[in-house]
Amino acid sequence: MDLDPRGEPFLRTRFALPARPATFLLRPRLAAHLDQALSTRLTLVDGCAGAGKTLLVADWAARLGQPVAWFTAESGDQGCGMFWAHVLQALRSAGVPLSPAVGCPGDPRSVDRRLLARLAGELNGRERPVLLVLDEFDRVASARITEQLEFVLHHAGQGLHLILVARTEPLLPLHRYRAAGIMTEIRDAELAFTADETAALLELHGLRLPTEAVRALVERTRGWAAGLRLCALAAQQSPDPEAYLKDFEAGRSTIADFLLAEVLKRQPARSQDLLLRVSVVERFCPGLAAELTGRGGAEPLLAALHGQNAFVEDLGHSWYRLHPLFREILRAHLRIRSPGLEPELHRCAARWLHASGCLPEALAHGAAAGDWDFTARALVDDLAIGRLFTGLRASDLAGLFAPMGPEATGPAADLVRSARDLAERDVERGLFHLRRAEDRLAAQPPPAAVRLSCLLLESLAARLSGAPGMAERAVAAAGEPLGKVSAELLEKHPELTALMLTHLGAARLWAGRFDDARAALSQVTACPSGVLTAPPREDSLGQLALIDYLDGRLCRAERTALAALGETEKYGVGGRRSAGAELGRLVLAAVAVDRGELGRAQALLDEAAASGAPGDPVTAAGRSLVTARLLLARGDPRAAAAAAEPALPAVVASPWARTQAALAGSAARLAEGRPDSAAQVLGAVTCAEEPACAAELAWARLAAGNREAAIELLDHMRTGTRCGPRATVRAALVRARAAQEAGDVAEARRLLARALVEARRERLRSPFLEAGPGIGHLLRTPFLQGLAADWLSPDSRRGGPPSTAADPSPPVVEELSGRERDVVAGLADMMTTEEIAADLYVSVNTVKTHLKSIYRKLGVNGRAEAVRRARDHGLLRSREHGLP
Repeated sequence: MDLDPRGEPFLRTRFALPARPATFLLRPRLAAHLDQALSTRLTLVDGCAGAGKTLLVADWAARLGQPVAWFTAESGDQGCGMFWAHVLQALRSAGVPLSPAVGCPGDPRSVDRRLLARLAGELNGRERPVLLVLDEFDRVASARITEQLEFVLHHAGQGLHLILVARTEPLLPLHRYRAAGIMTEIRDAELAFTADETAALLELHGLRLPTEAVRALVERTRGWAAGLRLCALAAQQSPDPEAYLKDFEAGRSTIADFLLAEVLKRQPARSQDLLLRVSVVERFCPGLAAELTGRGGAEPLLAALHGQNAFVEDLGHSWYRLHPLFREILRAHLRIRSPGLEPELHRCAARWLHASGCLPEALAHGAAAGDWDFTARALVDDLAIGRLFTGLRASDLAGLFAPMGPEATGPAADLVRSARDLAERDVERGLFHLRRAEDRLAAQPPPAAVRLSCLLLESLAARLSGAPGMAERAVAAAGEPLGKVSAELLEKHPELTALMLTHLGAARLWAGRFDDARAALSQVTACPSGVLTAPPREDSLGQLALIDYLDGRLCRAERTALAALGETEKYGVGGRRSAGAELGRLVLAAVAVDRGELGRAQALLDEAAASGAPGDPVTAAGRSLVTARLLLARGDPRAAAAAAEPALPAVVASPWARTQAALAGSAARLAEGRPDSAAQVLGAVTCAEEPACAAELAWARLAAGNREAAIELLDHMRTGTRCGPRATVRAALVRARAAQEAGDVAEARRLLARALVEARRERLRSPFLEAGPGIGHLLRTPFLQGLAADWLSPDSRRGGPPSTAADPSPPVVEELSGRERDVVAGLADMMTTEEIAADLYVSVNTVKTHLKSIYRKLGVNGRAEAVRRARDHGLLRSREHGLP
């Protein structure tokens, strides 16, 4: 019988390959990686407890088809003599022929250097290298043994391929082997099971889970082999394995027993205490660990725990985190070992993190400690109350404060309550909490951050209640505290001013101050795009799209609305209650109605309605407007009239909302054949000075048989920036119909051609669809068909090919003036706008104005088309260069 240096027999189990369970999963990717051990001198399989290191190497060795010397180290081994005696026994057990000259250590504590030299010499002379696996090598704590092993490995040359299986990195000079390219490494990350491997492992246990359930399990265990196997074994005993694997309590499982015994209890008392205390935080650094433990010197402890693969992961820059399952188990163990300590640790972490500038984590720990006054104060002092309305975690932040009860009595807590209420569109409760906070702050001037938080909420409440004056005062008052806040803090919270300007723009828009609204909203859209500014930018773009639509600029409104919908999608911060997205869809639906695309309009309206009740009066009015127009286009004037009035009350009436409701009501009565009633509806709101109202009222009077009154209205109709194509096209159609009734068919056709050119750029179809059979008859004439063929014909509205009926050169709607002909001549000479302006001694803006008029009159959209049409009609005047 072979005896070790202590005179005790060698235990054969320490030299045998460990048995693999029936549910062991062969992982080809790792086996292929281990195959490199046959061509490298050193292989290190380094992973945490239960990572599957030993079974992986044992299975690979068993399949190799050649002898492998295996030795499993134990903590009880003492001294160099004992270690080398076991190594020599492992070699002999594997059939490696060693001459008697090598010898065997006689002293458990030491080994003769000559013995090591003889061993290395014999291994070096072998034709076939020896494979030696040293399992549990982390139990070999002697630096002397590691030095001796390096000596043998170096001098054995190609005769020895050493495989170390350990939880920690050995003290060997690994950098030399890496640099020489003679080392194979398999680390924790590679040992982790993938989702596919996890599914295969579960199947070996008779369990089949959906793909998402498997991924969730891998995420929770991080692919830890022992955790997956223990979960699978426990799930086999459960009546609902899928539910068990989804919701099992790690602290009350065999996994907890394994980790507590194999990881926690193997650490000294100080490291155990550190691990238990840092389990309350998601991540930690030496400073935070020192704060939680009340002791310094945490840095070497954390580095050692990471080096030992004690489920402490290095995040870089001196930050660490625990394996999620280990953290879960430690927290459960902490509650048992030290009841009542966890809230205090959360409170301690919250204050340290807040002082270190880690606000989100500080808020989470303040909430976990139930310290609501601190948590609310931290949010407000950091100027971050706007995060409740914007950013990736707005809903998470709202949920974090959801458990806050009446025990929090500070003004900051009331500001958070107000923000939560206003986010849910409860203006009354929001203002109640805002006023209570202001009352509690009245004793002395509040800090600038607190004052700005109050003003932000004030501007939002003003927007939601339709009170533009209140919004103006709030934003104006923000100037002073903004000057007192550090530039660094303002740069960290760009959402604050973006939100205030967005609310101001909405309030101005509601009041009908379109230019002022555009000025405020354009400041928001000009700010840098980012995750925090995306929601207010989207909101502002939606409102700008509505202004464009109300101005009758369909194409521009469509582009702006589409930009609004795409703004938050870039960052994934859009939500069910996204105001900008809702308004953007409403504008797109309104554009679709005006273009006769009723199916698309209904789909967009349904998508907008899915966000719930309208958030503010502007959105409510927009929804009412689109709904009424769509119902009218579908032939239901009674329902359209009922839908025209917005249901959301407001402090101040909106002139444009009132006008739009009157226009819808008038159109509904006109569709019912009641022109006098239609005129009365418009007259009741005294909006005849508005171009859209004037054109609609003229249409009603013409329908009532009062042609002279209709034309007189149009003669006095104002034109300008607010007079968009919808009004001018309607006006042209009224004049065309009046001329037709007067028997002047040529004039009617000329006016109709003018209307078609105006409408074509915006693809505005609804006025023609509503114009009646008389206008429809005129549209069937050849040259008018040419103007309508590619956009107004039934084929084009259905998305089919355009009508083939066309006039090769449709007539010019209006004659070009002399100066306009000069501009066209410049275009024909390939001159730039600036060159034409210099040539004609006029400003660039004047040339641009001439160009717009030329395009309208010629019925074209660009320079090349304008030159071609002018040539076709002989409008290009010859002139000497540089002279008009």
